[in-house]
Amino acid sequence: MSGLPLTWEFLAVPRAVPEVRRILRARFAGDDAGDLVLCVSELLSNVITHVGERTPVTLRVSATHTGRVRVSVSDPAPTVWPALREAGPEGTSGRGLQLVDAVAMRWGVEQAPCSKTVWCELRAPRSRAVLRPGGAGLLSGGGGAR
Repeated sequence: MSGLPLTWEFLAVPRAVPEVRRILRARFAGDDAGDLVLCVSELLSNVITHVGERTPVTLRVSATHTGRVRVSVSDPAPTVWPALREAGPEGTSGRGLQLVDAVAMRWGVEQAPCSKTVWCELRAPRSRAVLRPGGAGLLSGGGGAR
C-alpha cells in the first residue's frame, strides 16, 4: 500500500479527530478506506474521553508483512486500559471499541512502563470501483479494468 508508513505526534483534542479523518481521506483518495478512518477516529476519541483532552499521542498507520494495515495510537497512560463494554439500547456512548472489534481483523493493547499503545489490523483499503460515463462498465480507481 503506497503512502505508508504514516506517523503523527499531536495533542488529542476534539478538533483533531475530524482533521485526521480529512487527512486520511485525502491520503487514500480513490481507496475504500472507511474502516481505516473509522478505527482511527474511535481510537483517538477513546484517548480524549478516557485519558483526557490535550494528551500527547502518536498515531501510526503502517503496512504489515501480511498485507494488512495496522493502526496504532500511543498515549502516556499505561494504566487506563481499554475494555469492550455493553452499551445499552439507550446508551449514548460505549460503542467505539465495539466498532473497532467489529471491523478490525484483530486488535489489542501493548503496555510499556510509561505508555500504552492500542492497535488494530485491517484489510488494506481497496481501490473503489467507479462507473464509466454512460454506465458502460466498471473501472478501478487506478484506471484499469476490473
